[in-house]
Amino acid sequence: MGPSPVGQFLDPILKRPVRWEEKDVFNPAVVVRQGKVYMLYRAENNIDTFGKASRIGLASSTDGVHFVREEEPVLYPANDAQKQYEWPGGTEDPRVVEDAAGTYYMTYTAYDGKLARLHVATSPDLRHWTKYGSVFGGQYLDKWSKSGSIVSRYEADGRIVATKIKGKYWMYWGDTQLWLATSDDLIHWTPLAMAPGEKPPVPLRAQARTLPHLKVVLPTRAGRFDSDLVEPGPPAMLTDQGIRLIYNSRNVPAIGDKSLPEGTYTAAQALFDKDDPSRLLQRTDTYFMRPDKPYEQTGQVNQVVFLEGLARFKFTWFLYYGTADSKIAVATRPVE
Repeated sequence: MGPSPVGQFLDPILKRPVRWEEKDVFNPAVVVRQGKVYMLYRAENNIDTFGKASRIGLASSTDGVHFVREEEPVLYPANDAQKQYEWPGGTEDPRVVEDAAGTYYMTYTAYDGKLARLHVATSPDLRHWTKYGSVFGGQYLDKWSKSGSIVSRYEADGRIVATKIKGKYWMYWGDTQLWLATSDDLIHWTPLAMAPGEKPPVPLRAQARTLPHLKVVLPTRAGRFDSDLVEPGPPAMLTDQGIRLIYNSRNVPAIGDKSLPEGTYTAAQALFDKDDPSRLLQRTDTYFMRPDKPYEQTGQVNQVVFLEGLARFKFTWFLYYGTADSKIAVATRPVE
């Protein structure tokens, strides 16, 4: 799926019509509901006098490949309590799960143009969303945070259901190293701190240095494809063998894999203990997906595959991802 000039809505802040997905579409979440795959995806308008913003659109498919889009976005900056955090940058990079009662929970990035904050919203139907603001708040409100992957069961009927472990919900998050957080209600989250005397597994850089006391559960690796950045992919999958996490990573050849171009995003997997989500059991030695198609190698940001949506649908796994921050693609494999 690529950008489209067709979608248009009356922006509540600008008070004028905006072709909100005309420039790029990328980084989708997916939900199986009532026999269809629903995709919630990030979209950007063309840069004009008022700049550009990200908004989240909705599309549906009966086969997992061909999607019909809704004309207007379903979650976007507005004149509400979250405007100060979402404008002018926008609402970005959704990931969606549901609870046992069927309410949907979206974690997304609110970007004010300078600082990214991990936010949460809920919906009964994927179209009407209630925003709750920062998942952390308090001392973390003005710290950089994004990319929340909530530990969930992938049910045979396609639902992705958030599941408690030892009485708590768990979420992997972050975009420099990976951290953990816990919650009682899927809305208010508490980051996991290091134990007394514990030290980070790698030297912390950039935004990671603003959170020095938090426990790093998946660090970057020198000399590897994931040397510069690691970031959660789709909702983490709780299985009998452990918690399977698909993660995205960025490479810098000077400190990482010299065979990959500068800034290449690839995807890999990690396995955590199902009884202790902070305990890393295994991690793949190399990536399983890298940019090798023209639309993955060239775009708004070159050399990017960024995985965010995974669906079990019609006996097939559908893995949806953003390509070069410009388009949306899918890879499939049969359910075993």
